[in-house]
Amino acid sequence: MDYTNIEERMNKTISVFEENLSEIRAGRANPAILNKVTVDYYGTATPINQVAGVSVPEARLIVIQPWDLSILKEIERAILAADIGITPNNDGKVIRLNFPELNEERRKEIAKDIRKMSEDAKVAIRQVRRDGIDEFKKKQKDSEITEDELKQAEDQIQKITDKMTDKIDQITANKEKEIMTV
Repeated sequence: MDYTNIEERMNKTISVFEENLSEIRAGRANPAILNKVTVDYYGTATPINQVAGVSVPEARLIVIQPWDLSILKEIERAILAADIGITPNNDGKVIRLNFPELNEERRKEIAKDIRKMSEDAKVAIRQVRRDGIDEFKKKQKDSEITEDELKQAEDQIQKITDKMTDKIDQITANKEKEIMTV
């Protein structure tokens, strides 16, 4: 029996979870927080990293250097509109994003958000599990597989689900540790 489709869908869920975690501001400069910020560049919504060089010269600083200085104000406006919690500093040539130290209360708040995102990812994994089991139940109902094969498929899908939820727990623990020790 083939479980690759189920495993692929679960892995996709984990990838989305990891991408969402990378956008969380952990007190350390991470250019990934700019991933969803787009600039109106000649009438087209364009990601910042396609109109400017984005670098992290220090642990708490991101420098955005546009290739076309005429869009400096547009980049600044886009960052403010994105509400990422950082105020851009524009010196006429580059934009600097200074990341302040996180206080203990904010760290705990971020950790709580991470746990909620983790739970949402697990719910999505369980949804994939249910869909997979339903698919095999339908095959059994249509007499394509036996009842024993259905039971075997359910056990195998549950093993895959457990492996994926453990992976989510590990990723969550690592991110919480990163947040709390920055």
